[in-house]
Amino acid sequence: MSARRSDATSTTLPWAIAGIALVCLIALLAGQRFRSTPPVNAADAQAQAQGAPQGESDAGPGPNAVAPGVRAPDISSMSPRERADRLFDRIMRLDTEGKKDSVQFFAPMAMSAYEMIPNPDADARFDMGRIAQVAGAFPAAKSEADSILAKQPTHLLGLVLAMQAARSSGDTAGANAYRAKLRAAQK
Repeated sequence: MSARRSDATSTTLPWAIAGIALVCLIALLAGQRFRSTPPVNAADAQAQAQGAPQGESDAGPGPNAVAPGVRAPDISSMSPRERADRLFDRIMRLDTEGKKDSVQFFAPMAMSAYEMIPNPDADARFDMGRIAQVAGAFPAAKSEADSILAKQPTHLLGLVLAMQAARSSGDTAGANAYRAKLRAAQK
C-alpha cells in the first residue's frame, strides 16, 4: 500500500504546486489592477508612460499641497498673466475659506506677478485691488481703483473696487458716494 501512496503523492504534488503558483499569479495581477489609479489627464498619462511617478509633490500639507494624483502646474511655461490669474484664483478661494494666513502668504507673490504684466488693463488692476483688499492693504486697493477711474471715470470695475475699498477701510460716506456713481454709470 505504501507504493500506491507514493505514486499518488508524486502525481499530485506537481499539480498542487502549479495550482498554488496560478493562484498567486492571479492574485498578483488582480492586486496590480485594483491598486493603480487611472491618470488624471493627458499629461499624467504621458508622464506615466515615460516612467515618471504620478502626482508627486514635495510641497507636503499646507497651502502649496497638491492633491494626490494631480501634477503641480509648470509655471515656467505660463505667461505672466496666467501666473497672476492662478494666484488670484487661489487667493480668492483661500479668502472665502477663511484662511487669512494663507492669503497673507500668497498676496505679495500675486502682486509681483501682476506687476510683471506689461500695460495692465482694468481687469488686471481690479484683480490687484481685490488682492490688496482681502490682504488688508486698503490704500493699495484704493490706488488700483483710482488708476482705473483715472482712465475712465465711469468704469464699473473701478467704481466697484473703489466702493469696496472705501467700505473695507471704514469710509462709509466714500462707499456711499461710489455706490451712487455706480448706479448712475449703470443707467
